Amino acid sequence: MTELTGRSPMKSPGRPSTRREIERLFWGEIAKGLTSEDAAVTVGAAPAVGTRWFRHAGGMPQISLTVSGRYLSFAEREEIALLRVQGAGVREIARRLDRSPSTISRELRRNAATRGGKLEYRASVAQWKAALVAQRPKEAKLVVNHRLREYVQDRLLGVIRAPDGTVLTGPQVPEWKGRNKPHRNDRRWANGWSPEQISARLKIDFPEDKSMRISHEAIYQALYVESRGALKRELVACLRTGRALRVPRARARKKPGGHVTPEVMISQRPVEAADRAVPGHWEGDLIIGLNRSAIGTLVERATRYTMLVHLPRAEGYGTIPRTKNGPALAGYGAVAMKDALATTMATLPGQLRRSLTWDRGKELSAHAQLTVETGLPVYFADPHSPWQRATNENTNGLLRQYFPKGTDLSRWNTDELTAIATVLNSRPRKTLDWKTPAEALDDHLRSAQAGVATIS
Repeated sequence: MTELTGRSPMKSPGRPSTRREIERLFWGEIAKGLTSEDAAVTVGAAPAVGTRWFRHAGGMPQISLTVSGRYLSFAEREEIALLRVQGAGVREIARRLDRSPSTISRELRRNAATRGGKLEYRASVAQWKAALVAQRPKEAKLVVNHRLREYVQDRLLGVIRAPDGTVLTGPQVPEWKGRNKPHRNDRRWANGWSPEQISARLKIDFPEDKSMRISHEAIYQALYVESRGALKRELVACLRTGRALRVPRARARKKPGGHVTPEVMISQRPVEAADRAVPGHWEGDLIIGLNRSAIGTLVERATRYTMLVHLPRAEGYGTIPRTKNGPALAGYGAVAMKDALATTMATLPGQLRRSLTWDRGKELSAHAQLTVETGLPVYFADPHSPWQRATNENTNGLLRQYFPKGTDLSRWNTDELTAIATVLNSRPRKTLDWKTPAEALDDHLRSAQAGVATIS
């Protein structure tokens, strides 16, 4: 078979693997900002396959995303197989595919399946063979040049010394387990040079030695790509980001606000909310205190009536270690925030639950469930536009007299929050012709009841 095909002996392909063309499409979807699982489903691969591709490549594609037209594609190989079964000759196949006859002849000979002792052309086997021999493995520079590798490792992981030369070990950190840097925990002390700093400094430290040169991109690949094998993977913990995998640029540009969709933007809010003529349109936000404590604030736009939402911490806060994607124990996670707002707004009559305009915080990502439970439509302000919620921002400033920044807000209970809200609602306001918010809201409710009585 080696004499017939012109190839050296090759291992059995076994179960056909996912084609390289699918993998190229996968990396194209990753470049758009999709997660590895979503990108895999988009191109027709299993989510587990996408996760494996992304992790093994360290978040960086190791194949070219574009293929030169001089190479046969899988679709062309399928066409060759079909025409071959139909009895078409080499020149006929070449004419239909607009390829050189020598290209077709070489393809039929070199990439044919050899099981059974004869040459049989199958598109899947031919694609597997072509992809296998197309690989051009090249040893990484940091694998070959030991002196360069030691220099790079020392700048990344090198110890920190006191002025007298004593080694400072720094804090004790847990063993690296292939995850990102620990959140709100100690990190290992190291020199921590960036790959760009290392690459640039080599030219200064070794001006005459051209072998002591490496690009910062090559250092990143040595850290993130498993197959490179030049640097230990745990050295990524010495990078300032501490990422275990490289984040694609499009994904890094994504803002944390996937819960804010076009249909819940402030531009979709009813026009009557803007002129403050009709009560029932609210603005809301959080005031944050020490140790991840918070209080929810709600202000009615027409009357400036204020309600404070108690957000007690969940059981286990401070005793259960924080885990990624674990339960939100601080009291203002999405579910806790939704439940607290639903309980507070349920105390109001339906005519005072017309809309709620919130900041873009993730604490209200369960706004759809809140709307279903309370009938209160929720809208979100534009990014970096606090003036769109000016009433709420002004009220938060007034509340800071009682809840200063840098203090623990979790020590106040519901009764105490209600008392502070009552104080604000009892202050006369110039914008209300020196009425209090409580009086203004009462007048609106009385006029609404009178109108209903007159109609009836």
